[in-house]
Amino acid sequence: MARLESEIQRRIIQRLEADGWYVVKLILTNRPGIPDLMALKNGKAFFVEVKRPGQRARELQEYRMKELRGIGFECEVWTE
Repeated sequence: MARLESEIQRRIIQRLEADGWYVVKLILTNRPGIPDLMALKNGKAFFVEVKRPGQRARELQEYRMKELRGIGFECEVWTE
């Protein structure tokens, strides 16, 4: 049975928080397509787009990650 994206997201948040990251779930922002999670630690931030295994980021999501990378932030698509 395929796992829900919400279950995968919950596990990712738990793993990041266990590693000392402060994780913010980004919901209904003024920028559609922004990654699902923002992780903060030691003055650094990175963004995570959560997908089920085999899924890819949509075109707008890829565009937003490119924007964020362009201003110096790390962005990744995670499936686990």
